[in-house]
Amino acid sequence: MAWEDEMDRGQEGGGEGSAVPSVTAVDPKVAAAVAAAEAAGPASGETVRIDSWIWAVRLVKTRSVGATACRGGHVRVNGERVKPAHSVRVGDEVRLRGGEGRERIVVVTRLIRKRVGAPVAVQCYVDNSPPPPPREAVAPVAVRDRGAGRPTKRDRRELERLRDMGGLDGSSGPAGRPRSD
Repeated sequence: MAWEDEMDRGQEGGGEGSAVPSVTAVDPKVAAAVAAAEAAGPASGETVRIDSWIWAVRLVKTRSVGATACRGGHVRVNGERVKPAHSVRVGDEVRLRGGEGRERIVVVTRLIRKRVGAPVAVQCYVDNSPPPPPREAVAPVAVRDRGAGRPTKRDRRELERLRDMGGLDGSSGPAGRPRSD
């Protein structure tokens, strides 16, 4: 990315004295947020804790959820399970197994310690995750119309029949016994 090169030159003193990139494709607010995140981030050569990084780039909602995911074995860095205090570096591949069974695979491009906005967060990693499954592949949840009231005994039996048998024909009752309606 061109603005990263300009950012690096600006911090080394070889630029125009400004650490904010001057690329027209990037929103000025996003550029200012990137500069603030860089200023609050670690110095060159330093590392960041994995639980802190996955929280800062918005892969998990809270840092404690990130630490719990690490302890539970749901976070892998370069193929190995890690503890919450594991140091992450630029270029590491982070795999995070989410709550809905989806795995996020990201490559670290920038280290940050503080949580930033979503436009800045997506610039801190490259997302190599497989696409989520299509909506129709997920089993639909039985939803009743609003205001329809409690389900009747007949409605409950039909729902149980759908859940147990996995079919819509309704030719057999619970436990495979034929219906006697």
